[in-house]
Amino acid sequence: MSADLDVPSLFAAAVREERIDLAVACGLIALAADPHADVTDDLAALDAFAALARPMLNGADTLTAQADALQAALGHQAGFAGYAEDYADLRSSLLPQVLRRRRGLPILLSVVWLEVARRLDIAAYPVALPGHVLVGLGDPGGDYVLVDPFRGGRRVTVHEAAEQVRAAGVPFDRTQLEPTEPHALLLRILSNIRRLAADNDDVKTRMWAVDLSLAIPGHPAALRRERGELLGRRGDFLGGARELLAYADAVEGVEPSAGATARHNARMLLARLN
Repeated sequence: MSADLDVPSLFAAAVREERIDLAVACGLIALAADPHADVTDDLAALDAFAALARPMLNGADTLTAQADALQAALGHQAGFAGYAEDYADLRSSLLPQVLRRRRGLPILLSVVWLEVARRLDIAAYPVALPGHVLVGLGDPGGDYVLVDPFRGGRRVTVHEAAEQVRAAGVPFDRTQLEPTEPHALLLRILSNIRRLAADNDDVKTRMWAVDLSLAIPGHPAALRRERGELLGRRGDFLGGARELLAYADAVEGVEPSAGATARHNARMLLARLN
């Protein structure tokens, strides 16, 4: 794919569609990381995995049977699963690499399951628990089955999901099992990338992840502050100050101390122009 593409603009358009195509959006995230990535290759790979699963669904007339058939295809035969070391690897957050390596973070493996299920006309939705993402098959308001793509698609009971939430130090509430909106899912993917990049002091990666996050409706105001700080680190003192002032304007009514700190940091950046 051409390195001349305006990825932030394409991503902004993709996340404003009435029905967001998660595969396309995740492909564009990967394209921001690697200008040689090709979204069409991702879509073709997902089509191929759906074709692999289709014959296994013959006679699967219950949710449990459908879950087991998808596990057989994606977990056992294709080998999609995750490992502890994947959390420290940027490739685990990039769809082309996940499709190629058959491993990744729970959230990206869930995207694979969701996109394959959609191609097979199976109702599926993401369940973003604290610290982990599952996939629900069926009707979230009625009969459904939970599966864990990170563990090869193993079926998960509500009790097990609750224990996973509590293990993350958060009280369990059944509303946590409701479908996660695509915008929230994409923000979480980009947050994982930003966090890993911060751990590795990778300003370039943090920058494009912040820029894409800002294109998502409902993004946190704190992203403006982060962008301002990153611009300052890159030597764009004027641009950084502008972002920090925009953040201060947005939050000072409810967080006066955060707004005051941002204005102070903006003045510090402007002072470096002299």
